[in-house]
Amino acid sequence: MKTIKYVSLAFALLALNVSCNDDFMERQPLDKISDGNYWKTTNDLKLYLNSLYDKNELLAREDGWGSIGPYGWDADNGSDTEVRYTYNTRMNGEKTIADDSDGWGTNDWAPLRSINYFLDHYKTVEEATSFDAVKQYVGEALFFRAGFYFEKLKRYGDLPWAETTIEMDSDVLQAARTSRNQIVENILADLDKAVDYLPSGKGGWTGRLTKETAMALQSRIALYEGTWEKYHAGDDFRPATNKSQQFLEKAAAVSGQLIALSESSGYPALDNVGVENGYRDLFNQENYSTSKEVMFWRKYEAGAVNSIWDRYSSNGAGRGATKSLIDSYLKADGTPVAAGYDDNSLLKIVENRDPRLGQTIQINDKKHYRWDKANPIFYFTAPAFDGWDSEESCPTGYQIYKGHNFRYADARAAGQGLQALIYFRYGEVLLNYAEAKAELGTISQDDLDKSINKLRKRVGMPDLTTNVAKDPNFEFSSLKPIIQAVRRERKVELACEGFRVDDIFRWAAAGELIVGKTPVGGKKATWVGFKFSNYLPEATPDLSRQAKFDERVAALETDGNGYIKIFKNTLNKGTEGFKFKVNRDYLFPIPTNQLTLNPNLKQNPGW
Repeated sequence: MKTIKYVSLAFALLALNVSCNDDFMERQPLDKISDGNYWKTTNDLKLYLNSLYDKNELLAREDGWGSIGPYGWDADNGSDTEVRYTYNTRMNGEKTIADDSDGWGTNDWAPLRSINYFLDHYKTVEEATSFDAVKQYVGEALFFRAGFYFEKLKRYGDLPWAETTIEMDSDVLQAARTSRNQIVENILADLDKAVDYLPSGKGGWTGRLTKETAMALQSRIALYEGTWEKYHAGDDFRPATNKSQQFLEKAAAVSGQLIALSESSGYPALDNVGVENGYRDLFNQENYSTSKEVMFWRKYEAGAVNSIWDRYSSNGAGRGATKSLIDSYLKADGTPVAAGYDDNSLLKIVENRDPRLGQTIQINDKKHYRWDKANPIFYFTAPAFDGWDSEESCPTGYQIYKGHNFRYADARAAGQGLQALIYFRYGEVLLNYAEAKAELGTISQDDLDKSINKLRKRVGMPDLTTNVAKDPNFEFSSLKPIIQAVRRERKVELACEGFRVDDIFRWAAAGELIVGKTPVGGKKATWVGFKFSNYLPEATPDLSRQAKFDERVAALETDGNGYIKIFKNTLNKGTEGFKFKVNRDYLFPIPTNQLTLNPNLKQNPGW
């Protein structure tokens, strides 16, 4: 038993003899291949890597029930901007130490074995051909290793580093964890090679990784670690040596290089600039093969791997935006909303506001669709309160529109959903650049004009300038106004795309944004006495909802200002807000059994 558990500790990557039992070998048509007759041609390398593209741990599939793809990740992970109908227990400090697994078990490290096994064996093909013939596939493997380690870093901080296949006598089995910033340096070095080896995506979509995608991942990771080390410098989550400046400079440099590529070659670039509803339509497509902004995405296939998001997004998906997100959108003239602004109806909320707001949440204006191919057209009229607490409800009153593919007469049947999943888009790179430059204290008007102001121009918003006035709505009282403005732009542009919790954690901001906070939604009074019959003919399909809708609205609980208390009194009796422990909960604990097997791993702070 002890030997078996050592295998688990060793990233689970040495658990099996790859020539007959590794995961990829169990997939047709490779199930009968052994090392003796494999590793002969570049096609062998391609087939091997195809299996990595299909690993959920490396590229999220989001093909399960209840999913709305990346547009529900912020809610699922416990953000302050989008929530589920039940509260996130980690954000409430309810996480406990697992005995085993919990992200550190046998299967959790298996993808790394697959990657390193490839990197240990591709040279056999290189010797028979040339490095130029194999370098694209080497670049793909290095990209996957970088992405794998980044996800583990966010979860655990310091990690064991392995770049070759682990054997039973490998020193790493009893070694201490490598410091987080050394892990990041290793990751960025892998990606430097990937950028060099991978082809450009300018030549057209192939479904495979590209140079620009690797650069986008570099900018994401370097910004994450640079800000983590800057804002955690005074707590127990800091590494022994602070390298925040180094990583922020890398984030600015690589994202700046992508911007320069865009300016010189036209790829990558923003889509739908100046197009009506162009922001909305960036996120609800089934095919991005002609997109210049979406650099890497998953294409679904009916009857195979497919998305079923629209069956949930049309009915609330059990998620909703919070008042915190709604209040962050500026007015159309670029100034902040005043305290106590008129938010008594959805129409009033979006009146004279940043157009991205009305393209992110549903509005009952006879322009927001549930299904535009229905006969008659099925418009949104009211949030799905009547779904009660389920994936067919909206708990906040602000129902998510972003990512809803409404171009059908009804929800796709199981196995037929085709809406594509975006992994990397150029808009994020522009925000990474602006934030890195702002954190370095070197941001200029030119920097803003080629980053944030490009995003603003897409939707017709005024430019942001370096002369940012102090705004009473800023979330961080001690930060420079320009950093706050850049963070707000990120909050708005990337709303409901899965970045918010990572942002809160790397900014060490849970104490300001999570602790003691109880998220609220819209005003209950907006929906008291609401009648679907007043919205005929577009509300005809909704008339049968009335009784349950009224019952649910009556049951909604509110705070002292009349805003919906999303979690009622289930979150610490409704009076104390979240109890996230800032000295502990930024990282997961190492499972107990793993510490027993290797005491040198040591436990994470606070656990």
